Amino acid sequence: MNNILKEVREEKGISQEELAKKSTVSRTIISELENQKTEVITNITLEKLANALNKKVTDIFFVEQVQHDKQK
Repeated sequence: MNNILKEVREEKGISQEELAKKSTVSRTIISELENQKTEVITNITLEKLANALNKKVTDIFFVEQVQHDKQK
C-alpha cells in the first residue's frame, strides 16, 4: 500500500513506539506499513494511525491514487 506514514511520523518528531502507544496499533504493523511490506490492513487501523497523527487517512494512505486522481 502506497503511503507516506514514515514521512508524516518523522515530521511530527515521534518514534514508531510512540505512534504505537498513541494509536494502539502495534509497532510491527507500523513498521510493515512504512516499509511497504503489507497490503492487508483494516480501515480501523488506518483511521487510528491518521487520528494519532492529526491527519486524514487520505493524507497518509492511498497517496498514489490521490495524486493520480488530481491529474484527471
